[in-house]
Amino acid sequence: MLRQEDVDREEESLRRAIRELSDEQRSEFYQSAQKAIRDPDTYAALNWFFVVGLHHFYLRRWSRGIIDLSCLFIALGFFMSGWVWPGICLLIVVYTWELWQLFRSQIIVQDWNNRLYRDLLRRCEPAYSPRKAH
Repeated sequence: MLRQEDVDREEESLRRAIRELSDEQRSEFYQSAQKAIRDPDTYAALNWFFVVGLHHFYLRRWSRGIIDLSCLFIALGFFMSGWVWPGICLLIVVYTWELWQLFRSQIIVQDWNNRLYRDLLRRCEPAYSPRKAH
C-alpha cells in the first residue's frame, strides 16, 4: 500500500537528481516528461465516470482496466440472465474498490509520475540509480 510520506520522499529525491542533470539533460528530461506525465484530476474524473476501468487505461495499466471492464460485463450478464444478487454483489465489490482508488487518486498518480521520472532519469543519465538519489 502506498504511503504518502514514502511517495513524497521519493519525489523530493527525484527532484534533487533532476537538478543535478546538465542543462541539456534536464531539457531532454522535461521534454520527455511533459508528454507522459499524468494529472491526478483527470484520473479522478475518469474514475468517477460510470464506466469502470477508464482511469486504469489513463495510466496505461491495461490489465487492470480490462479486469474492471470484464467485471462490469459479467455483472451485466448476471442481471440479464436473472441472477440479480450475484450481479449486485459483484458491482458492490468493484465500486468499493473504485471508490477507494478515487479517494487515493492524488497519491496513485503521484507515484505513477515518480516511476515515470525514475525511468526518464535512467535514460537521461545512464549512471543514475535510485540509491544515488536517496
